[in-house]
Amino acid sequence: MKRPTGEELAGMLDVYDQLGPKLTAIQANYPAVVMGIPYDGRSRTAPLSPLTALILTAVGCPVVMHGGRRMPTKEGVPLVEIWQELGVDWTVLSLDQVQQVFAQTLLGLVYLPTHFPLAEALVPYREQIGKRPPFATVELFWCPYAGEALLVSGFVHPPTEEMARAAFALRGTQRFMTVKGLEGSCDLPRDRTCIVGLSQPDAEPNFERLLLHPRDYGFAGLEVPLLPTPELVAAMQTVLQGQPGDLTDAAIWNGGFYLWQCGYCADLESGFGAAKAILSSGKAAEKLAEIVDTVRNASREPVEL
Repeated sequence: MKRPTGEELAGMLDVYDQLGPKLTAIQANYPAVVMGIPYDGRSRTAPLSPLTALILTAVGCPVVMHGGRRMPTKEGVPLVEIWQELGVDWTVLSLDQVQQVFAQTLLGLVYLPTHFPLAEALVPYREQIGKRPPFATVELFWCPYAGEALLVSGFVHPPTEEMARAAFALRGTQRFMTVKGLEGSCDLPRDRTCIVGLSQPDAEPNFERLLLHPRDYGFAGLEVPLLPTPELVAAMQTVLQGQPGDLTDAAIWNGGFYLWQCGYCADLESGFGAAKAILSSGKAAEKLAEIVDTVRNASREPVEL
């Protein structure tokens, strides 16, 4: 086993582009934020990306997610299970139906078993190998969206970020962000310095290292541990109701950062204020209700909150 090179990753991503699905471009005020999150899910910390997605889409910024079922090596909680508990079942939708939901609500999720069976067929090799293979790295950098996008890639080990930069350079990907996030996700931590890499195609230097210290902004704290999914989603619902707590602080910390990076807010501090207002006003909760209703109509099956 060895880490793939940037050139190998670029080749794999070329194949994903040729054979895999893509959501088509939609009209929006901001580029879509495409989140590259490890498919093997979470096992220690509460995932924040669904809350971040609701905050962003509530103000008109599209968000594209992608993932699959529980899979090796971690067998952690995948995105689709959290969305299902929130009332949004992406697994029953065809790609055309996901496109319909995306166009109406600005949120879409590409589900590997249904929308990219060729890639799903590789999952058994993960089970047999027992280690994260190169295709588990590709998923962090894949962009299943045909429009203008900000590609956000989570990572754990610094060599992964270097591979990403090399692959993106070969493929001509200019707008991307790397995040040393919780369990390799795009979620910013609160118990340590956040390490972010920003590609700036129109600036000098064209790649900036951003170090964010949560304590400098009043957000330092212990990470919220992973709860059983029903309990986790119940806690997320309290966040959407604007109630204070550690998970709400984490949601504001992340939502504010991404509101700034997507262009909705001019700076980080105003991003935090906007994220707090979106939650306390109920806009994020209204967006979730809209998504639930749109998925129900698209699938023509009842979806319960």
